[in-house]
Amino acid sequence: MRLTIFWERMADHFGAVYADSFARDHVMAELGGRTVREALDAGWEAKDVWRAVCAAVGVPPENR
Repeated sequence: MRLTIFWERMADHFGAVYADSFARDHVMAELGGRTVREALDAGWEAKDVWRAVCAAVGVPPENR
C-alpha cells in the first residue's frame, strides 16, 4: 500500500484533522507501543500499520 492511499484511508475513517492527531498521539499496542507516525518512521509497511489501526478501532470490513 502506498502512503498516499494509507493517509486517504485514515482521513476517510477519522476525518482529515483527527487522522493526523490520532497518528501523532495514539499509542497502539498493535504497533509495539508506537504511534502510527512512529511505526511508519521506524520502517513499518503502511499496509501493516493500516491493519493495526483497523483492528484497534474497529474499522468495518468494507472500509479496510
